[in-house]
Amino acid sequence: MEFGKHLAAFPSPIPGLTVWDLPVHGDSRGWFKENWQREKMIAMGLPDFGPVQNNVSFNDAIGTTRGIHAEPWDKWVSVATGRVFGAWVDLRDGPTFGTVFTAELDPSRAVFVPRGVGNAYQTLEEDTAYSYLVNDHWSSDAHYTFLNLEDETAAIAWPIALDRAAVSAKDRRHPRLAAVIPVARRKILVVGGEGQLGHALRQALDARKDVEFADRQEFDVADESVLHARLWSDYEVIINAAAYTAVDLAETPDGRREAWATNVQGVAHLVRIAAMNDLTLVHVSSDYVFDGETDRPYREDDPVSPLGVYGQTKAAGDILVGTVPKHYVVRASWVIGDGRNFVRTMVDLAQRGVAPKVVNDQVGRLTFTEDLATGILHLVETGAPFGVYNLTGAGDPRSWAEIARMVFSLAGGDANRVTPVSTTEYYREAQGPVAPRPRSSELDLSKIEATGYSPVDFDRRLGQAVARWCGEV
Repeated sequence: MEFGKHLAAFPSPIPGLTVWDLPVHGDSRGWFKENWQREKMIAMGLPDFGPVQNNVSFNDAIGTTRGIHAEPWDKWVSVATGRVFGAWVDLRDGPTFGTVFTAELDPSRAVFVPRGVGNAYQTLEEDTAYSYLVNDHWSSDAHYTFLNLEDETAAIAWPIALDRAAVSAKDRRHPRLAAVIPVARRKILVVGGEGQLGHALRQALDARKDVEFADRQEFDVADESVLHARLWSDYEVIINAAAYTAVDLAETPDGRREAWATNVQGVAHLVRIAAMNDLTLVHVSSDYVFDGETDRPYREDDPVSPLGVYGQTKAAGDILVGTVPKHYVVRASWVIGDGRNFVRTMVDLAQRGVAPKVVNDQVGRLTFTEDLATGILHLVETGAPFGVYNLTGAGDPRSWAEIARMVFSLAGGDANRVTPVSTTEYYREAQGPVAPRPRSSELDLSKIEATGYSPVDFDRRLGQAVARWCGEV
């Protein structure tokens, strides 16, 4: 063991597996070290893996060898006394499957082992003890993946030959690499898979084996049973595309209750799941969290000031999601996708020769669900900094009336048949409740652009959508 090392991390050929030098301070009485120090190590790149259990393995004889196991959790392994030879084999599905790395560990050297990487240890001194922190509780239901210690492909150069080592009979029976089923990636769960955004995410992700979609009938976020609806250690990301979006009905007693149940209580359930299981939570929000009274595009850090019940519930949900260490709140405006929506309605009216009245004092940008899905996946897959992001189409903001006129022209109708009116005039004869709407819904896109994402001009998407829906009539 070496005294006086500086805390340092070293990468390995196995992605995510890092070896760490630990400062050990000693004198005639013995030695002391900080075995795991969250703040310092996270600052130097160690994942904030959230350990929940600490285990110790004591080995009284030289050559005790514990065979290559890949567990469904991350591990921080360090030696308390003695020395071990460590061997790690990447058993995860992907291009590095089968990659091998070996190193000696003593009290001044530790290793972080990601989920799915097989790890084995052979003691090099008597009375060797090593400990490991793990970020999930041991369970008899946990699925392990194993590799034979003598696998010829891995060809691990054990310091003590395995025929002279202490190895359990079970470890000697494990399969060779050719027979190992790779450890699958942790999964993505899309909640609200039946909605407009859910359909767009399905189109973008449906071919992937590591993605699941859940509709409300199967997975009602407002029901507390969702807390135990999955083995959450098998998941990495939850994308919450579920929401109560009936803006006007939310102003009624029944609608208010349902909006709060889905948009707040349901989100609280997802927050608990994500926080307790170290998951990334992606939550889709709305321009309705603002009152629309600004004279510039809204930034992510602007204070919320919702006007109606729907906006209030979305703002409350945003605040809840912000308590999750790994979160993306994605705020969109004027969402357009498959199903009933404003643009499709205008296409239908244009083709039937109807002359609608459309409000001209609400201004914003359209967000097409295909772009919303692409932007969400960009944040997740590039590992963008966690936080709140605005995500809409690019281009000059327009009023609903201007967009309606564009749709009429694109659909072969007469744009002059669209009559611009004020919001007050439009809802003057409304039958039923009317929710207040933001006057300006323009969102600043500079933060998401800084991550490398380029929003698509919504005029171009509008032309594509109108052409598609005209062909369906």
